[in-house]
Amino acid sequence: MSRDASSSSQIPLFSRSTAAKRDSLTAELERDPRLSTVRRQQRSQAFSSTMAHASLERQLATLQTTKTELETKLRERDLTVERLERDRRWFSDRETEEREEKERGREEREEEKKKTHAELRSLRANLMTLREEYEDLQDSHSALSRSTSQTSATLESKITTLTRQVQLLEEELAQTKELAEERLCSMHDLQESINNLEEPPRREDNEDMTIIREELRRQATYLRQLESENAELRVLKARSQSIEVLKEEKRGLERKLRGMDELRHQVVELEAQVEAGRRERQEWANKSLEVAQSPSHTPISVTQSLSELRLNHAQLLEESGATNALLRAREAELDELRESEGELKEHVKDLEADVNGLKENLERERRRVELADREVDFSKAMVASFTAEETMKDGAAAIDEAQMQRLQHAEALLEEYKGINAKLTLELEALTTSRGSVVGADLLQTEKARRLQVQEALAQCNEENKNHLDKIDELEQKLFDLGGEIAGGRLVPPGVRILQLKENPLQDWVDLRQSAMDRLKGENEALIKRLKELEESGINGVATSAQPGEELVPRESWELVSKEKSDLEELVSQKEKRLLRLQQIFQSKSAEFREAIASILGVKLAFYPNGQVRVTSLYDLNASFVFSPEKGASGANMQLVAQGEGAPEEIQSLMQYWVGTEQCIPGFIATVTLECYESWKKGNSEGNMTM
Repeated sequence: MSRDASSSSQIPLFSRSTAAKRDSLTAELERDPRLSTVRRQQRSQAFSSTMAHASLERQLATLQTTKTELETKLRERDLTVERLERDRRWFSDRETEEREEKERGREEREEEKKKTHAELRSLRANLMTLREEYEDLQDSHSALSRSTSQTSATLESKITTLTRQVQLLEEELAQTKELAEERLCSMHDLQESINNLEEPPRREDNEDMTIIREELRRQATYLRQLESENAELRVLKARSQSIEVLKEEKRGLERKLRGMDELRHQVVELEAQVEAGRRERQEWANKSLEVAQSPSHTPISVTQSLSELRLNHAQLLEESGATNALLRAREAELDELRESEGELKEHVKDLEADVNGLKENLERERRRVELADREVDFSKAMVASFTAEETMKDGAAAIDEAQMQRLQHAEALLEEYKGINAKLTLELEALTTSRGSVVGADLLQTEKARRLQVQEALAQCNEENKNHLDKIDELEQKLFDLGGEIAGGRLVPPGVRILQLKENPLQDWVDLRQSAMDRLKGENEALIKRLKELEESGINGVATSAQPGEELVPRESWELVSKEKSDLEELVSQKEKRLLRLQQIFQSKSAEFREAIASILGVKLAFYPNGQVRVTSLYDLNASFVFSPEKGASGANMQLVAQGEGAPEEIQSLMQYWVGTEQCIPGFIATVTLECYESWKKGNSEGNMTM
């Protein structure tokens, strides 16, 4: 630039000097023509050289200017390249950071997604387990109620059958007694007939007496068996009395169960009342908010009714706690009654086993009675044969001494048998009075002593049972009283001094209730105070317009309402967070759903709020179709309402066949997808061949 300036400054100086020289030369030339010619040639040569030098200088200046411009452009280009390189590095750094950030975000989303999935699975599992437990509890409750009703019905039926069986056994016992009396009468008749008979031959007499002895022995055995059956029947009578006691206990259990049902109804009613009180409290809270927003007038009736409702709510809460405690006590009694019911079932099973044994004994006795009937018939036939033989003999024949001896011997035998029969009768009477079954003094005494011991043990057991029952009643009453004391938090065990209740739910409940009552009392006092101020201001004629610092609503009520409002706002925020989380989960799931459909079926789906669905092929993005649900349908039946501009050429024929004729939209979509895939494949193959 300096050289250009110097050259430009030199050019006018040179022109001025040449102009001066030209004037002098012109004067000289005018004086000398030859010199002027030479001078002119020199001047022309100098001028030409000067012009050449000037042109060269101008070219040099131009070149220098061009060089300078080129250097400037080069520097600018270097600066541009450097700036672009710097921008490229910055963009690459930003891209790397963004990629890393996206990667971290994706990993975090994956982790959050996994956590949400795990949490959702755990919550679903917990929900399923809770539902299963609830269903199991319902099933167990229904099964217990059904089993209780069935067991009560079966117990009633078994008790009726046992009483009927006892009556039948008593009737059979009376019949067997009558049959025994008839057998005794027949025995007496046989003895009288034997006394009236004449003496038969010795051998026949011995055989007949043998038969009679066997018959008497059988009859004595039969009578002893009847006595043992009589004793068993007495035992059955005692058991039937115990069955009556079981009936009474069952009735008592049913009455208690009915009382439990009444208590359940009361609990349900109290819960309904508490819920109604909560709703009314919420309504009053809303009204109080409205009053707080427009605090111009506060009616006295509204505040009084509000205080009354709050007191009623506190009383209902207290009654609900007492009712819950009573319900737990009743549930404990119900468990005890179920245990006693199981014991009664075991007792009934034992009674059934005893009844089965008695049935077997009765069957054996019936067989024995039939055998005795046959033996009586046989003895009657023997007597008839004896009478026939005696009638065949000659009644007027002389009686010799041998016959007299036989007759005396027969009479002696008859007297002996009579004595034996009398002894047997006495023994039977003794056995009847002592209820024994074994003949003999020693055995009889042993049996009597055993019977006395058993009776004493039975009396002692009955006394102990009675004492235990009384003790159980006392303990139940005491337990009920202690349950009330525990529910009220007034129980202090003996030998224990309570200094402080630590982590006591009942005390926490009492403290919570007391704090609620204190808060209500403070609020009521503030309301009453405010009412008095309003009344005094009304009496004194004070203006109704409130002063700036005057509180129209008590601070206690305002704090309670503010707390409830904050709780509700927190609840709303939690629900909004939950809703947002569900929306995010739904969006992620819907994205996965669309990706799965795109990868499996080869189409992209886009759902619109109006119910329409846009279907786009992955192999040709111009091939898009819009489907809309039919009017009046539930959304399962779709119809084609629009199509894209870049659809395949055969789309009209395909649409007419699949949609119009076949009415099969899936077939239409599959055909279009196949056509688009063929076109995409053909285009890729042509592109590869061109390359």
